[in-house]
Amino acid sequence: MQPVTTQRLPSAEPSLRAPRLRLTDGEPSLPAVTYDSEDYAMLNRPLETERHLRRVVRFLAPEAGDRVLEVGCGRGWLTRRVQQLCPATYGIDVNPCSIDHGVAPQLSSMDAVSLRYDDAQFDKLYSFHAIEHIPDAAGALREMWRVVVPGGRILLVYPAEPIRGLYAMPGAWLGFGNPLLARRLHVHKFTPRSISELAERSGLTHVVSAFDFLITPQFMTVLERPGRDR
Repeated sequence: MQPVTTQRLPSAEPSLRAPRLRLTDGEPSLPAVTYDSEDYAMLNRPLETERHLRRVVRFLAPEAGDRVLEVGCGRGWLTRRVQQLCPATYGIDVNPCSIDHGVAPQLSSMDAVSLRYDDAQFDKLYSFHAIEHIPDAAGALREMWRVVVPGGRILLVYPAEPIRGLYAMPGAWLGFGNPLLARRLHVHKFTPRSISELAERSGLTHVVSAFDFLITPQFMTVLERPGRDR
């Protein structure tokens, strides 16, 4: 199945600079953000692309014929590198402006809790620094379980924050003009234990977790959809 790529039609109105991030009303404990912002999209730069690629290779061992999905791809810097290993690599991001400014093919604007793919479409899936932004993280994990094949593996990389939102303060300053709103971006503080417990409730099994200090402290967790003998 070919993914449907969202294209934004040109407007007849004069072009205006996109607004900063907008707050949305949600559950009191999980305030959310509307990630439809050109400003935020353009913050996505290839700072850790090669390091992230090494993590994908180390933890997922992608093969040339694999179908791979990146959840939270931003403008697609990492997607483009993984496509050099696995041409059938696709990226999705909730911010349509990121897709408008994409640097790779096969990118689509899509919500992680409502993936527009059939069941069991991907052999591997990875997501870097996205799960902590998603209010319904359990829903996102259920969707990841659904779209990977039985035996397929998922790599999650997420911040090892001592205090929720600490590492999102620069993004909050650039997105809202107020670093004290960082918890609007990082709506969860995950650890390998908490992410594994949430994943298991979504049907996934924990394979391994690791910690990396560079560039900022972050955890890596590999999950698997059970169902195929290895």
